[in-house]
Amino acid sequence: MKVYELSRTDARRLAVQAQMLASPRPTTLVEVVEQLTLLQIDPTAAVAPSADLVSWSRLGSGYSPDSLRRALEVDRTLFELNAIVRPMSDLALYRPEMRAWKGEGTGREWFEANDSFRRDILTQLRDSGPLQSRQIPDTSVVPWASTGWTNNRNVTQMLEALARRGLVAVAGRQGKQRLWDLAERVYPSVVPTLSRRQAAAQRGSRRLRALGIARASGTAAPIEPHVVGDAGEPAVIEGVEGEWRVDPAALDAPFEGRTALLSPFDRLVHDRRRAQELFDFEYTLEMYKPEASRRWGYFALPILHHDRLVGKLDARADRKSGVFMVNAIHEDVPFDRAMRDSVRLEVEDLANWLGLQLAG
Repeated sequence: MKVYELSRTDARRLAVQAQMLASPRPTTLVEVVEQLTLLQIDPTAAVAPSADLVSWSRLGSGYSPDSLRRALEVDRTLFELNAIVRPMSDLALYRPEMRAWKGEGTGREWFEANDSFRRDILTQLRDSGPLQSRQIPDTSVVPWASTGWTNNRNVTQMLEALARRGLVAVAGRQGKQRLWDLAERVYPSVVPTLSRRQAAAQRGSRRLRALGIARASGTAAPIEPHVVGDAGEPAVIEGVEGEWRVDPAALDAPFEGRTALLSPFDRLVHDRRRAQELFDFEYTLEMYKPEASRRWGYFALPILHHDRLVGKLDARADRKSGVFMVNAIHEDVPFDRAMRDSVRLEVEDLANWLGLQLAG
């Protein structure tokens, strides 16, 4: 099998192009999610919720958060599972894991011990769904034990277990609260049947298409790994150790860069090691650090310019005062006039999209 030899510029452009951060921009939210394979739901809204900020970075100010709600709740072109939004067209890739899931460790024992509780919830949803978790009676036999915030949150834990089993699904949201219903009312009635091996292979291929270039294997990730198994073909990158995987069909695509402001949870930067290897970009989300220890800010946004990550934007949305406050623009490399102007235009566009007055 041929091993492709790439420069770091080649590798970066593959990654940027795959993440829909080059020109021209995509035009619809579903197109974006189908290419990226996921949007992470995170409640942090120092600037905007991550799912919305990631979507804005691709679509620009034509994006409205209501289009995400509509796709999830009305059109059913997207679905939510484990705090991740995915395209409904990918549901078949997760069904085999749902069918096989029986719980893990003590969670499995708890799930089995609460079989009557499970049946009560399914009956309640069938009769009255969709419902918020707090609208469902807790009839658990054994309480959920945890040293963290989930302790004794029995209804929520059972709903999430049933969602992983594919029996219930998130039907929508009221504010930040999820609405739960039977999966058969949310998911399409006909879904292709795949084996676990087939589904895993297709997920790897989809992930490689979304990442552009990736490792075959690596350490576990809290949301979804940046590894793709046997998908694509092997590649090496000049100046970077180890072997990567690449889709040869993506190698000859023309590249036209642009400037973008990214969520700290954006897939282009979420794997900090990969960002360092490909972009020479150092980043840490500093919202949990004391203010005096922060280098870049509470919720600094990585700045992409063409095929380079060139800095961080320290800014916050103050919705009470109606101001988008820019505290600093940290330049990892010296900005020339064109870079400075293009970054400023993106900052202005972000403030306008948020409906806030730019300050700072």
